[in-house]
Amino acid sequence: DIHGLEHWRRVEQNGHMVAEANGAEKEVITYFAYLHDCQRWDDFEDPLHGPRAAAYATAHRSLIGLNDDNFKLLLLACSGHTHAYPGGCAGDNPTLAACWDGDRLDIDRVGVAVDPDYLFSNFAKESIS
Repeated sequence: DIHGLEHWRRVEQNGHMVAEANGAEKEVITYFAYLHDCQRWDDFEDPLHGPRAAAYATAHRSLIGLNDDNFKLLLLACSGHTHAYPGGCAGDNPTLAACWDGDRLDIDRVGVAVDPDYLFSNFAKESIS
């Protein structure tokens, strides 16, 4: 199941471990873990699933217990998680980095090896070595 609860739990756990190291907002990471792939239609080719997840979160804003600043971070995390890359300006934000690393540390679920070149935090890079 491409929307499996185990993936969501691993993304949350991975993201929270990164947050311990970089001071990211854990509440945002938790929402990201459960929402970032909620609009994924295909586990391999679906480049717009992140923006669809952000739109879904916006449509259900009243159910998401984040302040406005953290909600904006959640939207950025969801919409950008597929195409974000280290060195991009958003990757300087510790919460976005923890969200994206949390997801990328679980990429092996689809048979792809974790590539340190696509990780944002030193913690995540060190965790795979």
